[in-house]
Amino acid sequence: MKISAFIIICLWLAFYPKKDATLERYSKFEHLESQNPCKTITKDFVLGKFNFKTDSCFVKVAPEFSNKTIYLQAEVYNAFIQMNALAKQDNITFKIISGTRNFTYQKSIWDRKWNNYADLTPIERAQKILRYSSMPSTSRHHWGTDIDLNQLTNSYFESGQGLKEYNWLVENANAFGFYQVYTSKADGRTGYHEEKWHWSYIPLACQYLEFYNSTITEADISGFEGSEFASELKMITHFVNGIAEDAKAQ
Repeated sequence: MKISAFIIICLWLAFYPKKDATLERYSKFEHLESQNPCKTITKDFVLGKFNFKTDSCFVKVAPEFSNKTIYLQAEVYNAFIQMNALAKQDNITFKIISGTRNFTYQKSIWDRKWNNYADLTPIERAQKILRYSSMPSTSRHHWGTDIDLNQLTNSYFESGQGLKEYNWLVENANAFGFYQVYTSKADGRTGYHEEKWHWSYIPLACQYLEFYNSTITEADISGFEGSEFASELKMITHFVNGIAEDAKAQ
């Protein structure tokens, strides 16, 4: 028993400083606040009605972090790079499979799904799409703050390597400003179904959400088929604001 206790103490002393040193490397990201966002917050911006490819606040994601052309706000991208560097030390790598999507981009997704569900009534079409996809003008992806990582299915993150990746994010992502905004709905969260792949950079996104709530009404959600249901479906209260409580609290 004495030998076992001695071994345990030695192991603790050996590994604890390494953990502490690792924490020091990214502790500066805890409680991170972006006091002066690069992007001027306007009505058109939060509705996604701008060209992120020509906006100086946005940068293209390097091919090593994605297999297609994706843009993010520079602050968000830098936080992701540093988070990914730490994850690699644990043999975990994250690829960004979706980033900024403006109104036009989101409308193309919405229209495609709208046409796919032509056998349903119009409001049923909207409800089916809204399980996982946003109406144009209501998506957090408009802001360049939200990223989808590795796979677009919850089942991937529930076993094997995917589960390791998800657990790593749950344990570490908040320190870099990233939060899973669409968590389980078991606690009464409204809006979209759970998305284990969707992580939002809250230091910026919280400012955009505040502006959205003070400026945008459901009358501003227009310009596509099904937009007439925005008020009935409570798009702002149930979907735009249907995010995890810990993300709201930041």
